Order: sequence, then C-alpha cells, then structure tokens
Amino acid sequence: MAEQTHVLFVEDDDVIREATQLALERDGFAVTAMPDGLSGLEAFRADRPDIALLDVMVPGLDGVSLCRRIRDESTVPVIMLSARADSIDVVLGLEAGADDYVTKPFDGAVLVARIRAVLRRFGHASGHDRGEDGGDGAAGGLLTFGDLEVDTEGMEVRRAGQPVALTPTEMRLLLEFSSAPGTVLSRDKLLERVWDYGWGGDTRVVDVHVQRLRQKIGQDRVETVRGFGYKLKA
Repeated sequence: MAEQTHVLFVEDDDVIREATQLALERDGFAVTAMPDGLSGLEAFRADRPDIALLDVMVPGLDGVSLCRRIRDESTVPVIMLSARADSIDVVLGLEAGADDYVTKPFDGAVLVARIRAVLRRFGHASGHDRGEDGGDGAAGGLLTFGDLEVDTEGMEVRRAGQPVALTPTEMRLLLEFSSAPGTVLSRDKLLERVWDYGWGGDTRVVDVHVQRLRQKIGQDRVETVRGFGYKLKA
C-alpha cells in the first residue's frame, strides 16, 4: 500500500476542523488537526507533514505568521484558508510564502482537488519537461539570462554566481518563463500551467508570486506587459 499523504490542518472552529478532517481522511489522507497556530507549529516540527492547510484567523499565532515560520524552515506546500475572497489576508498569506488559498466556506471535493493539484506540481517540480531552449546560451539543461543561470535538470538557480533559494512554486513559475524568454505569458496561462487550474482562478496568486520571484532574481528580470501578462527578459 502506498504511504499516505500527511496533512497538517490548523483551524480553530471545532465543527469545521472535525468535519474537514473526516472528509480528508475519507479521501485517503493522514491528518493532524490543530486548533491554534502555536500547536500547529509544534506539530509541523514534530511530524514534518507533506502539506499544510492553515486558516488565516487562528489564535496564538495567526495563520500568516505561522506560514512565515514554516517557510523559514521548509519548502513544504502551504494552502491558506480564508473566510473572505477579497480579504487582504489572502495577499498577506501569499506574500508570507503560501502557494495557494481556498475561500471558506469550501466544498470538500474542491479542497481535495486543490490539495492534489498542489501536490502534483510539487511532485513534478524536478521533472519539468520545458526549458531546453531559449536564453542567450544553454548547455544541456543550463539556461542563462544575463547574470541569471537556471539549471533545469538540477533544479538550481544562481544569480551573479550566488545560489538563489526558490520554493517549488517559484521554481515552476521561473521554468515557465525561461522556457519561452521574451514571450508574454498571460495570468490565466500561468494559472493553468503552474497552479494546475483547469478553471478560472484568482490572478492575485500569480501577481504575488511574480513579485516574490522578482525579489529573488532581480526586479527588472520579469517584465509586466500591461493588459496581457508577464515575460522574462531574454
């Protein structure tokens, strides 16, 4: 039997926590459910789960702060849960390092689909089949764009010779850009390719991750093409 995927779920509402835990367990996940951020952090450090689901508004240590603490220690995928789609907390969670978010109330099947989508792209982060051409020079899986080097086989990035630490989602985003330097990629296309969305998603996810990527590889490396999307400067 295949090993179960371990989910850390942090939610202070007893009803939501218990119902969601049961739903995830029925779908084959192993779940550690915690009612507050501090116990969630302890469980994360003790259990090292495969993915974390964090409600934004939990006591002790809020979900955004917990996400930052997790991101300081790990690249494990994080999905934030927010009660309002237009909440500033959604953006704060993404800026803290979350990979995606789901708005409450959510359908159990939708949550499971989003979890599986995140896990799929994390599993394939080291098996990306694009990026063999492009840039101003390539040797095997090595692409170069000015002082930026992208090793598509070793999944490593260097800027001016120094290693750049990217999360798997940021790496997949960079791989999409580096596979077609100079080509404009729309937000919808990036949602489909990087986030595995087969439906319309919130483009804030893309915008925040592009912002985070720019901070690491250079603010002017990814250009905004107003009304269309983004492109990597070749």
